[in-house]
Amino acid sequence: MNLPFNPGRTGTREPFAAFVCDEATADLMRPIAIELGWSPEKVVRGSLRDAVQTLAVSASPNILFVDLSESSDALADIHALAEVCEPGTVVITAGQVNDVRLYRALLASSIQDYLLKPIHPEMLRDAFLNAQASLYGPDVREAQDGRPHCAVAVIGARGGVGATSTATSLAWLISERQSRTTALLDLDVHFGTGALALDLEPGRGLTDAIENPSRIDGLFIERAMVRASERLAVLSAEAPIDAPMMGDGAVFYQLQEEMRSAFDCTVVDLPRQMLVQHPHLIADVQVAVLVTELTLASARDAIRILSWLKTNAPETQVLVIANKVPSAAALEISRKDFEGSIEQALDLVLPFEPRIAAQAAKLGKPIAEMAKGHRSMAALTDLAKRIVAIGDAAVVEPAAPKPVAGTSLLGRLAGLKALLGQRRS
Repeated sequence: MNLPFNPGRTGTREPFAAFVCDEATADLMRPIAIELGWSPEKVVRGSLRDAVQTLAVSASPNILFVDLSESSDALADIHALAEVCEPGTVVITAGQVNDVRLYRALLASSIQDYLLKPIHPEMLRDAFLNAQASLYGPDVREAQDGRPHCAVAVIGARGGVGATSTATSLAWLISERQSRTTALLDLDVHFGTGALALDLEPGRGLTDAIENPSRIDGLFIERAMVRASERLAVLSAEAPIDAPMMGDGAVFYQLQEEMRSAFDCTVVDLPRQMLVQHPHLIADVQVAVLVTELTLASARDAIRILSWLKTNAPETQVLVIANKVPSAAALEISRKDFEGSIEQALDLVLPFEPRIAAQAAKLGKPIAEMAKGHRSMAALTDLAKRIVAIGDAAVVEPAAPKPVAGTSLLGRLAGLKALLGQRRS
């Protein structure tokens, strides 16, 4: 169905078709169809399931109107429609359920609009005009072909440091504040929360890609991505925990390659174990964002990951974020000691804001969106701008480490052990 990242392909398909459940809506729609140059015979009585049956054996129209009034499970029926509807088709729906959650879920499923019945003629006309603008409007990507793709990997030094919340916030900021079409790829296929953090159903796109890698192409990306907003789409999964889904990681690299041609920016939520198991996933990544906490365990693992990145991805610029930082009195390690241990200055320190985090989780919004105007989050906006600038320059240099005494990995780990011994004493 329709997504803003790959414009509709008109071809020789019918320009319009509508399946409506009642004659009153059909009578309302036919004169508007004539006004727009469409055949009134393309407005037929039928439910969404009738539309699925018809489109399973015939080409999809450029603009499709379907009535959800007789659907007991609208989202399931929409997913069935997506299986038979060709990419590029703009879909408008109508129904009798006045529920904002349903409306948001339908938009996330790439539906162009949802109209509440009874439908006002002007509302219907505007919906069709907007569909035409979406279908035949200028290709934003064509104007951006000269712009380098920005690829970002967000890695947590340990579980629970907030790597996913950081990834979703950065993806939202890049799409909203930097006006870049952005893909958020959550590679924790069993327990990923990228879609959950945006109040979206993950769908089966990522699972299908893993099971059938030969299907991955531009059209598959268009179908599989779940839209969070006009410029932000998500590919995530909740794979069964009894399905290991092991492999050489080639499918994930292939997904990244396809996203490069479909989006201005890709933000990959990359679990640290996958980073080590599949090092090729970071081969073309321009910026790696390492998220950590100011703790001894995080410092130890940050040292190891930074060392790995220096060896395996020397051209990738590494930025380090200290997240959920409490007041100075509650710190396990001071910022100065932490930076000395990792031999690199922190690029950003985000304070612990439990109320904002809880509110974001309840509403299914990125923390960056919930914290708009909050002084402590302004630096995160600046970081997103810096990441985009690195991508635009297409020149990546390794981050210059801050020199401190004790340059070996063993020396730094010994320093951490000394800190731990001081705390215990």
